[in-house]
Amino acid sequence: MIETVKLGGRLKWHNISIPSEQDLNHLDSHFHFHTLDLEDCRQSNQRPKIDVYEDYYFLILHFPNFDKQNRFIKPKEVKIFWGEDFIITVGKSHWAVENLFEDAKQQENRGEAFEVGTSDALLYVILEKLMTQTVYLLRKVGLELELINRELFSNRPETIIERLSITRKNIIMLNTMLKPQLRVFNQFESGNIEGFADNMEDYWGNILDYYNKMWDMTEDYGELIEGLSVTFDSMQTNKTNEIMKILTLISSVVLPLTFLTGLYGMNVHLPLQDQDAAFWFLTGFMVVLVIVMVAYFKKKHWM
Repeated sequence: MIETVKLGGRLKWHNISIPSEQDLNHLDSHFHFHTLDLEDCRQSNQRPKIDVYEDYYFLILHFPNFDKQNRFIKPKEVKIFWGEDFIITVGKSHWAVENLFEDAKQQENRGEAFEVGTSDALLYVILEKLMTQTVYLLRKVGLELELINRELFSNRPETIIERLSITRKNIIMLNTMLKPQLRVFNQFESGNIEGFADNMEDYWGNILDYYNKMWDMTEDYGELIEGLSVTFDSMQTNKTNEIMKILTLISSVVLPLTFLTGLYGMNVHLPLQDQDAAFWFLTGFMVVLVIVMVAYFKKKHWM
């Protein structure tokens, strides 16, 4: 179903949340969009791009969003037809686009004027909203990294491993999502995308600044998560080495004691075995042996 909001004199925003074949045929007959663009609207998980035509542009962009459990980042596809007097958003877009359209619809119902008057300005508002929400999401990822850094020295390795794995997966998803779109947004500032209104260069530059900020944050977080992972692995390796060291020292102390007890447990004639004080003598000898070995280990700084 096609929902439409009229903004100002000629500008209209059409939104198709779940496009049916009838809706796409309507776009074909009324706007004469390219067949390949309409085919892209029928499919999901398309690569980010912007197609340039004489009377309209077609954009496919990806923006991150958390899943229902608020743990893993999932890409949300945003498909936009951008013409001189219309903006058409197609598909189950990012929630920020849906909310913005609902706000525009409610303002129209109340008889209030929307703050934009051109399709370029409306596209800028949509992109800025998406960028703002993405920066907010990235800051949540940064907060998670800070919490992991604080808990790195706690005694909960299983929890830290889980959080490191989830955060690393989210950062990889952000990287694979944002990197291909750098060239798309660079076209706005380079002048390859002229748009339909004048004096939009500063606004497109602001969008590119937003995107560069997002990309820089993603790269910084990628380096930070790798550093935290290496630090955690080093700490776990050192802890394992300490445990093995203690067990080795204990084995070294117990080994001669085990030899003596095994030797005097044999049914052969051994020195002192006929003496009444043999048990206490051997016990005292083993205690002295333990003390000597522990003192030697401490002198060598092995424990």
